[in-house]
Parts: sequence; structure tokens; C-alpha cells
Amino acid sequence: MNHSHKVYDVIVVGGGHNGLVAASYLAKAGKVVLLLEAHAELGGATTSVKPFPEYEARLSRYSYLVSLLPDQIVADLGINFKTLERSVSSYTPYHRDGREDGLSISSAWDGPTASSFRRLTGSDLEGKAWREFYGEIAELAKRFAPTMLQPLKRAAELKSEMGLPVVWRNLMEVPIGEAIRNRFSNDLVQGVVLTDALIGTFVSADDLQANRCFLYHLIGNGTGQWRVPQGGMGALVKELYRIATLEGVEIKLQSKVVALESGPAGVRIETESGETYTAKDLLFAAAPQHLARLRGRAVPASLDGSQLKINMLLSRLPRLKSGVDPRLAFAGTFHVNESFSQFESAYATACRGEMPQPLPLEMYCHTLTDPTILSADLIAKGFQTLTLFGLHTPAQLFDANPERAKALATERAIASLNQYLLDPIESVLAPCRDGALAIEVKSPLDLEKDISLPRGNIFHRDLDFPFLDDDADGADQQLWGAETDDPHIYLAGAGARRGGGVSGIAGHNAAMALLARD
Repeated sequence: MNHSHKVYDVIVVGGGHNGLVAASYLAKAGKVVLLLEAHAELGGATTSVKPFPEYEARLSRYSYLVSLLPDQIVADLGINFKTLERSVSSYTPYHRDGREDGLSISSAWDGPTASSFRRLTGSDLEGKAWREFYGEIAELAKRFAPTMLQPLKRAAELKSEMGLPVVWRNLMEVPIGEAIRNRFSNDLVQGVVLTDALIGTFVSADDLQANRCFLYHLIGNGTGQWRVPQGGMGALVKELYRIATLEGVEIKLQSKVVALESGPAGVRIETESGETYTAKDLLFAAAPQHLARLRGRAVPASLDGSQLKINMLLSRLPRLKSGVDPRLAFAGTFHVNESFSQFESAYATACRGEMPQPLPLEMYCHTLTDPTILSADLIAKGFQTLTLFGLHTPAQLFDANPERAKALATERAIASLNQYLLDPIESVLAPCRDGALAIEVKSPLDLEKDISLPRGNIFHRDLDFPFLDDDADGADQQLWGAETDDPHIYLAGAGARRGGGVSGIAGHNAAMALLARD
């Protein structure tokens, strides 16, 4: 066994974006920081990879867009990272009365968007309801977002501070499904709204977990706008690594933690290779379930991860049966079979242990907004990427026979998409040297194996509302949502309160909790 004789103030476990953010804040404050990463590279879920060796295309393998990374963290740390706006919010193809069409929604309300709502619903009422609903959410987001980087408040205090009691009730106190049904009458429109409440969360529309997911998706930076990371997610990791090392953070890769001891003087860590390290404090930027195991504590039950992730490289974009320009349809979020009733039916099917059919999907094309992840040669040839998420595909569906279930899920995802394509997606997938097509599929079990997400849950565990319950016991111990029952151990990953999403918020808040104590 090898022992480190260097004295550290803080050890950060986990080299994803949250761990790097936390380490950088602490080092910037003068702490001596060691960061341990189990894998051979940094990034966790925010990596970019070249999944098809014969093609110079670096895809964001696990996470793909940025909404929640606060401008304050970017400014505090001097992050040189650019995100790009999408002019298209979403496109949802549909077949009705022998007609192929689609609900096309621009990022800013305009004439074509109004016309698209009118063609679908026969009037302007649903479009008016849409503008009012998202106008209310935009106002809430503007007021709510700054609180994510402040000490936690109780629900009643924050509700009063927001000054939007009706909006608060609709998002925090009654199921989001009820709020959506009350505001919208069209099944497809209801589903487009609901989708932000379900990505990564295996619940019905009438479960408050869906509310929490919806909130995290729509309050980012006070706008909730999802933006494309220029250069892919790997560009963010590269920049965070630059900052961390510039601030003096010591980083050790391939350092999986296998033992943890804590006492009055601090913490002692042992890695798989036999190295041991000591420090006054520990920030755990991995899943809290792993921390519980290391501490010999019971691992709390949590929801299964529920998303199928498919990365594709296309020789060109497919044409759609609706006749819409594919460069418009795929520029924003492309919804497939995601009406409200289809979501609820798919959830019920998955609860019975069956793979949903049709499978609800959503996807987007990174390279329409940011072609820089492709080589100049691929850009010139018209290649594009396509990222697809299948919803209501919980880990439990893959347990009995992971590969067979993954093949079935892939088959149903492709069939679901092809319903609306003039060119079947297989006809435009780039060919690989071995005769295969350029498609990479990741199930929830793959996410657990590859990047240690418990049961593939992208949030690590069930989401909390980003405030304290009014009657919560011991709430005074949760000042930042990072504290544990051990004064030397803090949660700094997605499983912390206010940790969900690619945000860096959990890393920031864990660092602030430690610094506030000192």
C-alpha cells in the first residue's frame, strides 16, 4: 500500500463537470485540492468521443445540450465556453385525416408558428394558451434561477419571494399533468409540453417527480433556453480542466475510490491501486448511492433511469413525409409519438414490463447549429449527426436479457421514427468499414456500466424541489443542499439537492457550503 504524504485540504471524488467546478472554486479560494477520477479521462457524462473510428466526428456521447450552466459560474471561473442559440424550438410530425404535417415552433413566437398551431387545432386558442403558459414560466425562471446559487430557502419563503402564487401552485403543488390538461386541449400540444417533465424520469404525468424534472428543464439561467455547446460537451470538459489545473488542482486519473474513513480530524481515502490520501474534507461528485456503499450505509431506493440514447452519423438528413425542410425539422427538438396520451400509454406499458410501441422519441441535430464537431471533409460532403432519446425505457426492461432488450428498443425506436420519414433512417446512416451502419446505442444499463449512473439515472436519484419543505426536520443542517450527516463530507454531484442537469450548480454549492463553514 502506498501512502501520500502531501497534506490536502480537500479531496474531490469524481472528475465530471461538477467535480471540476467544485475543485476550481476551492483552489481559487486558496485550498489545496486533490481530484480523483476513476476513469482514464475526465468528463463523466459530459464527454465527447469519436464512436465511429473511420469518421472524424466527435459526438457528445451522453449529454448533449446546455441550459442550466449559470452565467455566474462561467464568469466566476473565467470559463471560455460558447453555447449557440437554436432558432427552432421544436418540430412534431403528425398524420391526420390523410394529411402529413407537423407542429413547428420557433424559439421566438412568429407567424409560421401561429399558422402551425392553427393547422393542427383549427383555431388560435391553443397558440394563445401556449404563449400565456410559457410567458408565466419565463417570468418564474427569471426570478427563480438566481436562487439556485444561494443558500436554500424554505418553500413558503421562496413562494412569497417569487410573487407568482398561481404559477407556483401549477408547478410545485399540483401534478404537472393536471396543470397541462387544464391549460391545453389538444393531445399533441399537451405532449410537447409534457416532454420536458419526463426526460430521464420514469413516472406518470400525475407524479410530482415530473414537476421537478419540468422545473429543472425550464429555469436555466433565467431563460430556460437549451443551447448547443460549441465543439460538443468535450469542449466544456477541456476548458474546466484548463481552469482547474491553472488554479493548482492536482488531478489523478484511474483512481477509483474503494474505501473511505472519516473521523474528527478529517477523511482518509483508499483507491483501487492501493494509494491512500488524507484531507480535512471530502467533496463527493459522484452518485450518493456510491458514497453510501463506501460508508457502509444503506443505499436508498430510487427511480430507474429511463432513457435510451442513440447516437448516429448521417451521410445526409432524411426527407420527411410532411415535406418540411429537414434542416428546419431537425434544428430544434424533434418529437416523435409524444402526445400526452401516447406518453401515458407508454408509461403503463413499461410498468407491465413490456417495451413501449410506438416508442416516444425526441432528437436533434447538433451539426445544423454547430458543424465544428465534424471534419472539414465531412462538412463538405453534407454529413450530419443525429442524437435520439427514447423515453419510458426504464432499466428494469433490460435486466433479464440486456442485449436482446437493447435490440428490441432500437428496432422500435427506428420504426417509430420511420413512420414520419420519406427516407428510412437506415438509408442515410453512414456506412462503416465493417459493413455496419454508424449508429451507437446506449441503454440505462450501459450508462450504469460506462459512467456509474445508478440504474442509468441521469439525475443519480429522485429529484428534489430546489427548496426545503416547510416542515422538514433538520432543515437547518441543509444550508446549501450539499451537506451530509458527516461534517467533513459534502455531496457535489447531480444527486445533491439542486444537482440535476448539466449545470455545475452542485459543484458550486458544495464548494460554497465548505467555504461558508470555514
